[in-house]
Amino acid sequence: MTPITTDVLPQQTRIGRTALRVNDLGKMTEFYRDVVGLDVLHRSNTSSVLGVEDTSLLILEGEGDGLQRHRSAAGLFHNAFRVPSREALGDALARIREHWQLGGASNHGVSEALYLTDPEDNGIEIYRDRPREDWPRSDDGSVRMGTYPLDLEAVESAAAGDAGLPAGTDIGHVHLEVSSLEAFREFYMDTVGFELQVDEPGAVFVSAGGYHHHIGANTWNHRSGPVGGRGLSWFEVLLPDTEALDVIQARIDDSQYPITETENGIAVTGPDEIEVRFRIGT
Repeated sequence: MTPITTDVLPQQTRIGRTALRVNDLGKMTEFYRDVVGLDVLHRSNTSSVLGVEDTSLLILEGEGDGLQRHRSAAGLFHNAFRVPSREALGDALARIREHWQLGGASNHGVSEALYLTDPEDNGIEIYRDRPREDWPRSDDGSVRMGTYPLDLEAVESAAAGDAGLPAGTDIGHVHLEVSSLEAFREFYMDTVGFELQVDEPGAVFVSAGGYHHHIGANTWNHRSGPVGGRGLSWFEVLLPDTEALDVIQARIDDSQYPITETENGIAVTGPDEIEVRFRIGT
């Protein structure tokens, strides 16, 4: 095997599971099942594991009544569930309209997206990618994302009538609220190895393998404190093999950020005390 010598992540890198700390575990489990369309794969008195078929995508960690997120705290802007087709996006729109309230919808050029907020104010995006060869690009070849009106009638008419999310659904990206874009770049780009895709006032979007973004970060709401309370607990970055994981661990060992060994990888407390877990994807 050829040693990894590049400072960027392997092309096969992707986002794995995300975890939320919640107050009302029952209500939140029902929401992600009935509105978002995830299957409940495991349920206990303290947590729920939701996903599609046998693939877990979301962990809900019950933390007890009264847990709050401070208004100044960094954390999750939205979790983004990526569906494989416009038909699946149409089905998601139907579920939202039947059981909840649509918060917004956008055509981003690279994707079509629906937005909503869960019962504990965590942002959610459900989206489908357009074919990569159709993504708008700037003169330098970089991905160009915009925000344009989405034809909801066309999305709705594509619905197939399925009650849940189909096989092939995953977490396409995670969008964070951070206190410093400079610290975000230093950790996620310079240390971890994500590549810049879009840099705009107040927001940065990075990815591996030329994807439009695996992680977004913004300072739009001027967060100034570390993550804490209700909301984001951690999220995963999945790597293709042991060598890639070893390279990431070596890079982070040379940084200021502490590493904790996990059962199948490592966990790192990065900027704003947001925990990122790295493991080999399956």
